[in-house]
Amino acid sequence: MGRSQPQVLLGWMDSLSDPTRLRLMRLLEQHELGVAELCDILQLPQSSVSRHLKVLLDEGWLQSRRQGTVHLYRAAASELDSGARQLWTLARDQTETWPAVKQDRLRLDRRLQERRTASDAFFAGAAGQWDRLRDEFYGRAFTQHAMLALLPPESIVADLGCGTGFVAAQLAPWVARVVGIDSSTAMLKAAARRTASLKNVELRRGELNAIPIESGSCDAALLLLVLSYMTDPTPALVEMRRILKPGGRAVIVDLLPHDREDFRIRMKQEIAGIELDQMRSLLTHAGFDVNRASALPSEPDVLGPALFLASATRTEPKII
Repeated sequence: MGRSQPQVLLGWMDSLSDPTRLRLMRLLEQHELGVAELCDILQLPQSSVSRHLKVLLDEGWLQSRRQGTVHLYRAAASELDSGARQLWTLARDQTETWPAVKQDRLRLDRRLQERRTASDAFFAGAAGQWDRLRDEFYGRAFTQHAMLALLPPESIVADLGCGTGFVAAQLAPWVARVVGIDSSTAMLKAAARRTASLKNVELRRGELNAIPIESGSCDAALLLLVLSYMTDPTPALVEMRRILKPGGRAVIVDLLPHDREDFRIRMKQEIAGIELDQMRSLLTHAGFDVNRASALPSEPDVLGPALFLASATRTEPKII
């Protein structure tokens, strides 16, 4: 016995009433994906993803097919009733600005790139063996060293919020001097142990709204995963500009907006990420010329929210 029209409508509404199922629908409307890929993108266990997929399949929102040992899923857009299509269009429009949806899109892009890479390697034949052979015989560290060698060797770099000194230790062999600043005594002790053999690393305790570095003395400054711990990043950015020489470069890496309150609380962060437009505006008002502000590619097996990179240059006001 078939369902009545009210029952059908209520079934559609109930099946779309869960945020995870809405995220699944958005992903599968554009691409056919397997459970493992969906688990990676949504950062959820297989049991949860499979349960939500079954609900959507039962209500006719999805179709699936078997490819070898893998089940692939896609949205049944063309087969939907006109009423269901209208309901989904409304739900899709209302979820467009969700932080979780933006995070999913970044991880989806990475998964699709991995697919393309695998396909290219298959058709490239012998050329496709090079990356494996290179890693096997030479490792990967040399590529990072090659890029660091592009830095001017006379550079003075400020590592603001230096933490345990990981970045300072990476930079030190390639520049004249690294000045690490942190407000945590415990972090600075760990940084001191890590950089003990590096004579060109200097560590100083201080707050980023009053950086203990001379004005105009640095060629570059870094703020890596620091701004999320500030309710107002402006004072730190103004200070960052102050310590740079004219033409000096600022580089910032931090979190894009997300809705993972459990993560924010666990990491003791003040804000849940920064929009790219907001970052550009903050840098501009602090006196920088923004060179770029863009999302970084999502990395496999990384569990935290997606990141962005922004770079800017200290320029002097034009005299009219």
